[in-house]
Amino acid sequence: MYTKHRNEIHRMNYLTSETEALYHQASLKLGVSDSVSMVLYAIYDTQGDCLLSDICKDSGISKQTINSAVRSLEADGMLRLEKNTGRTKKIVLTRAGEELIERTAARLYEAESKAFDEWTDSEVNTYIRLMEKYADCFRRQVEKL
Repeated sequence: MYTKHRNEIHRMNYLTSETEALYHQASLKLGVSDSVSMVLYAIYDTQGDCLLSDICKDSGISKQTINSAVRSLEADGMLRLEKNTGRTKKIVLTRAGEELIERTAARLYEAESKAFDEWTDSEVNTYIRLMEKYADCFRRQVEKL
């Protein structure tokens, strides 16, 4: 068993799980499911110009989970899917959907931003650089499995 970085891996996995739990707690407080929260967040993050395929690609969430959340939002009158180019579909928010995003994803985004406000610019840049480096290195290792 390879154990050189056992403590670091344990700590990082714990922190990742803790962060995921915070997002879950935020979803509960905002009154939406985790998958709906992720869809709303993706739409907010793209400033409303969002393809369904981009949410699947960028979120890392299964296509089935994303589709279920989108169908639920569509059934509730929060959005509609419009044909885009080829087989792609574009998400278009209704007025009710825009209001929902303001009550949910916009507030979550603001909380993240305020968390970063407590850091220096250097800390933010270092964190992002190291997360990118770890993801790249880990991706290469996963490809070798």
